[in-house]
Amino acid sequence: MNAHYYGLILAGGRGTRFWPRSRKRSAKQVLPVVGERSLIRATVDRLTSAIAPERLWVLTNHDLRDEILRQLPEVPKRQVLAEPMQRNTAPAIGLAAHILHSLDPKAVMGVFPSDHVIGKAAPYRRALKAAFQGAAAGHLMVVGIQPRWPETGYGYIEFPRGTAAGSTGPLAVRRFHEKPELAKAKRYRAAGNFYWNSGMFFWRAEVLLDQLRHHLPKTATLLASLPAFGSRKFDACLNEVFPLCDNISIDYAVMEKAAEAKQVHGIAAEEFGWNDVGSWNAVYELLAQDGAGNVTVHESLCLDASNNFVDARGKLVALLGVKDLIIVDTPDALLVASRGRAQQVGEVVKALEKRERHDLL
Repeated sequence: MNAHYYGLILAGGRGTRFWPRSRKRSAKQVLPVVGERSLIRATVDRLTSAIAPERLWVLTNHDLRDEILRQLPEVPKRQVLAEPMQRNTAPAIGLAAHILHSLDPKAVMGVFPSDHVIGKAAPYRRALKAAFQGAAAGHLMVVGIQPRWPETGYGYIEFPRGTAAGSTGPLAVRRFHEKPELAKAKRYRAAGNFYWNSGMFFWRAEVLLDQLRHHLPKTATLLASLPAFGSRKFDACLNEVFPLCDNISIDYAVMEKAAEAKQVHGIAAEEFGWNDVGSWNAVYELLAQDGAGNVTVHESLCLDASNNFVDARGKLVALLGVKDLIIVDTPDALLVASRGRAQQVGEVVKALEKRERHDLL
């Protein structure tokens, strides 16, 4: 464990594609979506082999902060921060970099989503070690995942031709690519040097702050105006300043531009069982299926039914003659959707917002 290595866990999302289980006060990251542990609990458990708990920071929202504190008692309370308003990942990461650099000018930070699944611990730790070492050397680092299929829902990282998974040294990132159409995704996978963007980033705090000053000067100036972290004025000033920051992701604000300037490197990771658990269908793919392809989280009866996902707690669900369905039941809401439209479950939440059904959000 390097004393200057820190972990920032991003846990402010609402997980709308996991409605009705995921709500504002019990969002996806604090739920045991896969297995017995919540996603954020599993994230912290696998990070503590490389980063001591006292050097972990969590950025979330006011609705989730108390629950995260309950689930992560080993993380210091003051290091679980609630954003005054969602402003996407660039201001959030910039805020953490500003705080860490003020506390430790030599800070090297890794940025981790709170809601991913990692199936293989040893190769994951190797990727972390290589990424931190690259960041300590001054690089902006990203972890790339070798595509297992031609995915259209992920952004891609273009490495040099001939890149092989498991390369231990930092590789130059030629370019970031937006989510592609299927034909292009197939070409990316066939080429061999296009990797999924995992959303895991590493850099020295001072390097990231320099990039923000160059590419996002308004946000950089606002964050620099904050008083010392821990002072009595900090929270009040953050509430005033943070909503004025640019609403933009770190990918668009910094990484894509820095890659064009040949300032980004990455790790072409060996297979470590990465899954971003982006929808109920992703959960279906991760869990054990019966002989007909059904996944039933609790007791169900499946007759002439195939390839369904059922999560209904406290009751038996009988399926008869149906296929490719997602069924998720809670005390006040029931979701029945086609598995092929799992990515669109968030549209239900938008519809409920328009109807002002805050009781279901």
